Amino acid sequence: MTKITGAGLPGRVIGRFHAALERRLPEQRLFLRSDTETRFVRLRPVTQAVALAGSAAVLAWTIVATAILLMDSIGSGNAREQARREQATYEARLDALSTERDKRAEEAVAAQERFALALGQVSAMQSALLASEERRKELETGIGVIQSTLRRTMTERDDSNRRVAELAAAASEGPQRTANGGVASEDVAETLGFVTAALGRTAVERDAMAEVADNAKADADEIAYEMKLLEERHDDIFASLEEAVTISMAPLDKMFSSAGLDPDDLIDQVRRGYSGQGGPLGPLAPMIAPGGDPDSERAGRILEGLDRMNLYRLAVEKAPFAMPLKTSFRYTSGFGRRWGRMHEGTDLAGALGSPVYATADGTIVHAGWESGYGNLVKIRHEFGLETRYGHLSKVRVEVGQKVSRGDRIGDMGNTGRSTGTHLHYEVRVNGSAVNPMTFIKAANNVF
Repeated sequence: MTKITGAGLPGRVIGRFHAALERRLPEQRLFLRSDTETRFVRLRPVTQAVALAGSAAVLAWTIVATAILLMDSIGSGNAREQARREQATYEARLDALSTERDKRAEEAVAAQERFALALGQVSAMQSALLASEERRKELETGIGVIQSTLRRTMTERDDSNRRVAELAAAASEGPQRTANGGVASEDVAETLGFVTAALGRTAVERDAMAEVADNAKADADEIAYEMKLLEERHDDIFASLEEAVTISMAPLDKMFSSAGLDPDDLIDQVRRGYSGQGGPLGPLAPMIAPGGDPDSERAGRILEGLDRMNLYRLAVEKAPFAMPLKTSFRYTSGFGRRWGRMHEGTDLAGALGSPVYATADGTIVHAGWESGYGNLVKIRHEFGLETRYGHLSKVRVEVGQKVSRGDRIGDMGNTGRSTGTHLHYEVRVNGSAVNPMTFIKAANNVF
């Protein structure tokens, strides 16, 4: 028996492998014939096996690559279709928000008109109330004069009656002689006639005064009743105005609070910048005094509410509550961490050259190239706010320029560190980046 060693085993395995190959793939000869000679190429089993393996590998790679391409094409088609559906849904949502904003704007205008009308009514009613008060005081003065005259007339009547009684007593005692010896009967008769006539006139005047006093009292009662009705109507109008101011103020307070701004501090800053007096609320200002009557205090509170709403209107124009784009766009990246780094704004993708607008009143502090942002515009607003607009294809403003909300400041582009046409929009409060959607969503609930 032959002993199999470690060195002979691989050789025998290789021999068996070659034998199996020769059975499966016998040696082939490829003849190449020309005009002068004939040649042949020997294809050994190993060569045939290598060629078949290579062909199989190429075929398998082709099948796998084709399958990957098909799956990627199908997946891309689904993604594009999904993106189109999302874009259509978002555009519909934007249209609905725009319609709702216009409706709220119309309601705000109507509310302001109602406020102006109500204030006009309050002013007219206040004037009527003051006129009624003056008329009442005049009537009270007239009644006092009439009563004084009536008392004086009654006193004179009593004096006349007493004088008549004295003369009657003197007449009953008989004729009296005068200093020259004549009788005073004719003088007494003349005096009695004069007194009787005076008493008649006094009685007529008394009756007339009494009638005037009664009429004056009836007029005073009627004026008092009208004043009571006027005060009730006045109270109803005040209540309606107070309710309207409260209802209109709540969404504005919520809007600024949702954006992370203190409404009271914001109002104080705006008031310091707009400290002049006058305007549509001027006519009622003299009526408002501390420690006055309750109506004046209520009017003062209403005017303070309306003034606060006006200050809110100014603050809204100076805070970035508007959208930087008015054309169709798609949100592609939000505020927050992205790829291990902080994304300090919101990306809005749209068509190249789409107009970009300032979202609030402010001053341009940067307009040009900045690393990473590409063409960048920075706007400094009041209340420590700043907005940034990056990757612009064109800048349309200059440093130091004053802009208002809705002014066009540039065009959407793909400059700087960017993978496609879009707008990078940032909002910063006291130098720290905040989510711009906080301001945009807060405004959508009001406008």
